[in-house]
Amino acid sequence: MGGTNQSSGSEFLLLWLSRKSKEQQELLFVLFLSMYLASVLGNLLIILAISMDARLHSPMYFFLRNLSFMDICFTSTTIPKMLINHILGSETISFPGCLTQMYFFIVFINMDIFLLTVMAYDRFVAVCHPLHYTTKMTPQLCALLVSVSWVVANLHALLYTLLTAGFSFCADNRIPHFFCDVAPLLKLACSDTHISEMVILTEGGLMTITPLICILVSYFCITCAVLKIPSAKGRWKAFSTCGSHLAVVSLFYGTIIAVYFSPSTTHSAEYDIVASVMYTVVTPMLNPFIYSLRNKDMKGALRKIMGRKRDST
Repeated sequence: MGGTNQSSGSEFLLLWLSRKSKEQQELLFVLFLSMYLASVLGNLLIILAISMDARLHSPMYFFLRNLSFMDICFTSTTIPKMLINHILGSETISFPGCLTQMYFFIVFINMDIFLLTVMAYDRFVAVCHPLHYTTKMTPQLCALLVSVSWVVANLHALLYTLLTAGFSFCADNRIPHFFCDVAPLLKLACSDTHISEMVILTEGGLMTITPLICILVSYFCITCAVLKIPSAKGRWKAFSTCGSHLAVVSLFYGTIIAVYFSPSTTHSAEYDIVASVMYTVVTPMLNPFIYSLRNKDMKGALRKIMGRKRDST
């Protein structure tokens, strides 16, 4: 490609998988395909279970159903392209395709963050204000919280995409990753990205840290309220309703912080990719298991679905 400046019609090369040996490529292809199918199937079952069981038509499960839908979209933004490229023996992704992938990746990762925050608020109201739960967490408020999350997530993604679209890319079009993310594209840009990096760091930090602070404050209040419950059984029951959500938050935020907020000098590019796999593939795949294994109502609804499937065969 020489040293010419790349236009919007250029291509990028997603090289992470192709840099592996043939045996590793086949193993990783099967592994990613299996995890993707497990993630989609598991989250679809969660959506069906909540939709078909009237007992699960509550704010907590409304948010969980939305989270499952986001997880399907989240994994579908990155993994299928990598799998298709492997099947076709290709490494390329067009510049518009790269920006589109990055846009939806940012939308869905932010929707995951916002939904986890809203779910923490829902647990806070349920534990700290149980007598007022139904009057506070109305269907209108739940729909409003999800709608506002959608708007903010799309505006956030649009800002990042417009900033990236203004970069000039020179000879090197190789991305050592399996999808288009902001950080690898910043490294490839040959134009001055200092202002864009400052905007991305500041705005992105606020969009990530602010929800985390809200979650931590919610759980601090929940912990204080639970510790006031006189019986050990009551305390355990209150904590158990929050355990699944807290496990998902810890796994999701832990890997995001490892990728985006730890010094780049302390880890390799392969470390970033492994951490990215954790929150783009592993966490969405584990969420259905985390939420269903610790929840009697969810397990009952899933049994009903599986029973109907067996009866129909």
